[in-house]
Amino acid sequence: MIKNIIILGSTGSIGQSTLKSISRDKSFKVKLLTTNKNLNRIFNQALDHKVKNVIVEDKNEFKKYKTKFKKKKINLYLGIKNINKILKKKVTYCVNAISGIDGLDPTLRAIPLTKNILIANKESIICGWELILKKLTKYNTNFIPIDSEHFSIWKLIKNEKKDNIDKIILTASGGPFLNKSKQKIANIKPSIATKHPNWKMGKKISIDSSTMMNKVFEFIEAKKIFNLKKDKISILIHPSSYIHAIVYFNRDVIKFLAHEAKMTIPISNALDIKNKKIIKITDRNIKKFNNLNFSIPKIKDFPILKILKLIPENESYFEIILTSLNDNLVNKYLNGKINYISIQKNLLYFIRCSFFKKFFKLKPSNIADVKIMIKITNNYLNNNIKIYEK
Repeated sequence: MIKNIIILGSTGSIGQSTLKSISRDKSFKVKLLTTNKNLNRIFNQALDHKVKNVIVEDKNEFKKYKTKFKKKKINLYLGIKNINKILKKKVTYCVNAISGIDGLDPTLRAIPLTKNILIANKESIICGWELILKKLTKYNTNFIPIDSEHFSIWKLIKNEKKDNIDKIILTASGGPFLNKSKQKIANIKPSIATKHPNWKMGKKISIDSSTMMNKVFEFIEAKKIFNLKKDKISILIHPSSYIHAIVYFNRDVIKFLAHEAKMTIPISNALDIKNKKIIKITDRNIKKFNNLNFSIPKIKDFPILKILKLIPENESYFEIILTSLNDNLVNKYLNGKINYISIQKNLLYFIRCSFFKKFFKLKPSNIADVKIMIKITNNYLNNNIKIYEK
């Protein structure tokens, strides 16, 4: 049986991993690929996977490459708004691999057009989970998280009653600066900060991993996806990135899920891909279980974890403001406008400042509300940002 699939953000690391995964299963047919502006890469992807429809968000790139795509009989569209023109009936799978808060609008547009939506985009879930949930229910679309931690939790608690769960543990590698002096990394260059010790990831998420902001996001994700109270979720440092989640059940049972640090593994399993590589039991595999080091993260090493105490139990604008602040600050750092230490210092300052507190008791009703709050947040940050030396 043919399984039609669309990949939102196919040129990023998750998108590339998805294409690599489905290339081993001939039953998949790619109906649509999207990118922000990486048309060179998506052009080659479309040729390799015989894709006839591509969406690009950048207007200049669209004009520049339109003729090139037309010569190869590939339909090039400008903007995600065209997705309804391309898809006339539901596909089997949609993978949202877009990085950052820009992934929310495509998520909401794609849900009515797919039977199953697989989301790696943290920001979509963090900023718009209630909006997503309404659409999932309305269009009877199945949701599967595919970032390694939440996919692991999803697998571990599948068919379990919520009341049986005592605790969920998210694991964190600690990033490239684990046990490093904070003074030495205050002005570290992006080329070093983006080198994750275990994972091959995009630049933005690599920076989030180094500050531990990605675990703050994953904490919020877990709370929303699995409908848990904050006291049911914890974080442990696990440098080898082999165990991705641990679940304590009230029957004195502890389950964990382990796999190599490769995104193709959760993606392939979520898509139920045939011809998956069978991992043989070897001495190398077994030795990994003899060195499962865990430790509790210290606030002095990862001050950004102070944000965990600020997270409200109920949905609010807090998550949108937090995500917008972080997106903006990381982007400024990657573009050389602020130093490394200024990411977390500004984030901790602005998320606690009085200007934003009035929004924490309110929540968005639609995507327009989300976009307005993003604009308000970015304007305030841009006009008041500080540069810290240490």
